[in-house]
Amino acid sequence: MRHRLVATGSIAVMVASLAIHALTPQEADNPSFEAASIKPNKSGDGRFSIGMQPGGRFAATGVPLRQLIAMAYGSPGQPLPAFRIIGGPGWINSDRFDIVAKAEGNIQPGPNSPLPLMLRGLLADRFKLVVHNESRELPIYALMKARSDGKLGPQLRPATVDCAALAAARGRGGAPTPDGPGLGPAGRLTCGMMVGPGNLAAGSQSMAQFAALLSGRVQRIVIDRTGLTGNFDIDLTWTPDQIPQGAPGPPPPGAPPLPPIDPNGPSIFTAVQEQLGLKLESTKGPVDVIVIDRAEHPTED
Repeated sequence: MRHRLVATGSIAVMVASLAIHALTPQEADNPSFEAASIKPNKSGDGRFSIGMQPGGRFAATGVPLRQLIAMAYGSPGQPLPAFRIIGGPGWINSDRFDIVAKAEGNIQPGPNSPLPLMLRGLLADRFKLVVHNESRELPIYALMKARSDGKLGPQLRPATVDCAALAAARGRGGAPTPDGPGLGPAGRLTCGMMVGPGNLAAGSQSMAQFAALLSGRVQRIVIDRTGLTGNFDIDLTWTPDQIPQGAPGPPPPGAPPLPPIDPNGPSIFTAVQEQLGLKLESTKGPVDVIVIDRAEHPTED
């Protein structure tokens, strides 16, 4: 069954849910931008930026419509991966736009941010965007043990810290770790994840959390079929398909620096197998996607 709808609406990362937020009738009254200016960007340099500014000002420069759809239909701070946006005219990838939109007040960040829904309203109004949710059988990856004897790689180890207990202790007024939240005595990340281009350091994470993170790196849904329970410390280094120019942003305060990118290093698939003792096996499975039914160039201001 499909539901038709009109769109209304650092290095440290948190692994967020990749579920598509389907619009409900009750969301029709959600906050929207008071005013918006949209102009075509003809610079041709391929660069784009998106950000919130004080006073409820949303600014985007050189942004293709597909990227805006990804923001509108993902979770706050976690755009929907490109492979989960289906259809639409070719110009949604090639044509770029400069957008300045003003909300009534400051837009608060976090998991309950209204920004995705506000973007839906903007896209429906100015781009005449119409989409629907659908489940399709698509290629996915299964994360599995690579060796028949089940032996894991050297960079995948059972977690030595109970992060839930640490959080509970802090809630009761217990002392934090000496080198900062989530860091062990030697500066090793013990709770959470730090991700940079081509490297990852994780402390006390489940395989399901790791699989969700890999999805964004391999552009397919990754499901956990390792059979591994409990939490793990993970260190993974690989060479991305496209090496970013310039140095990455600084890690969080007190966190150790992530290693530099080795242009001659392994692919992420090889790294997962050699360093973690796991593998990504191609298969097929149901994937929730957004299908574009209609999109038009916006009228100029």
